[in-house]
Amino acid sequence: MPTRTKLTPADLRHFEKLLRHQRRDLDITLGRIGTTLDGVIKARNTGTADDEHDPEGPTLTMEWSRISGVHSDLAAQSAAIDQALARIADGSYGFCTRRGEPIGRERLEARPSAELCIDCARELEAHRRA
Repeated sequence: MPTRTKLTPADLRHFEKLLRHQRRDLDITLGRIGTTLDGVIKARNTGTADDEHDPEGPTLTMEWSRISGVHSDLAAQSAAIDQALARIADGSYGFCTRRGEPIGRERLEARPSAELCIDCARELEAHRRA
């Protein structure tokens, strides 16, 4: 694994700032969703809502499942940001973790937490779909 990136120190500061901003926004959203999830869980556990017979809206179980899925996705994004910040700290940010080749700046701008170059990302996506 390379210890230095082809990104300049200014580039690294830019991406670190971008990642920290994304992480702060995710933390706020995760907090809000966590509160909503807690409310749904509380309503499910108290049994006071007869949501199973409401033809107009989702059941509490469906709502819990939806919110739980969103929460999990956001938590995974947060972990990816933490990993990217760790790569900045150890000097490996900007290199594909699979092949060790530089990740294009355009890809990093679009997805600052990217750990794979576009070719590797496409290959893995093709394997998932197969």
